[in-house]
Amino acid sequence: MSIRDILRNNVKEKLARDEVIASMTVRLVRTAEIARIAATAGFDSLYVDLEHSSFSLETCSQICMAALAADIAPFVRVPANTPDYIARVLEGGALGVIAPHVHSAEAAKAVVRAAKFSPLGERSNAGGLPHLHFRNFPAPEAYAALNDATMIIVQCESAAGLEHIEEIVAVDGIDMVMIGTNDLLCDWGIPEQYEHPKVRQAYETTIAACRRHGKHVGVGGLATRPKLVEEYVRMGARYVSTGTDLAFLMGACAAKAKQVREIAL
Repeated sequence: MSIRDILRNNVKEKLARDEVIASMTVRLVRTAEIARIAATAGFDSLYVDLEHSSFSLETCSQICMAALAADIAPFVRVPANTPDYIARVLEGGALGVIAPHVHSAEAAKAVVRAAKFSPLGERSNAGGLPHLHFRNFPAPEAYAALNDATMIIVQCESAAGLEHIEEIVAVDGIDMVMIGTNDLLCDWGIPEQYEHPKVRQAYETTIAACRRHGKHVGVGGLATRPKLVEEYVRMGARYVSTGTDLAFLMGACAAKAKQVREIAL
């Protein structure tokens, strides 16, 4: 069996066809069922949020492996952009990392070095990975395939990051910039002002830079603003973070409780 028959990243394939990616964030459900639920619901991807949850690496790995089996790409937002976190989530089954708070090209390069094998990076040798069904392949073949399948998504969440967005997206190995709208608004001192012209300008600037360098743009933090999401997708964004499992559960529960309370007696 060829390594390419085993190792695929459906998100990379869809982005290459200019399709829009629907992703959900996992920060509440700690068992593997969430991956199958995401796939059945129609999501292309999920990402485990280690930045804003108390998940262990073991829990993260179980969810990632379940997502691989469900044929949706598992990504992990790491709590810190350090080589140990990045390497361990990738070895646990993730097909990519989401690196928060990347403010410069140097920070982006450090993420690439940690996530990619030589010659693109400095990731340490690892064999028997879940991505390869725990099979062993010749190292040159395995490293090339893993480098190709592994996505690196950096988050632009500050005015400093936006100021250096051209240099960040130019870094070899970066696949996508995801705008963290909430953190960006807080950094500007205008929290929750989603309709502010500066937000639209941020997306325009980032999308233009990514187009120049053949990279992609993700929309984050706008789960409650579907019209804005639609606008930015039409503008050129191709990855949409739709919300968290916690938000979905709370929304459905609240709707059902309200439905019962409103029954007329």
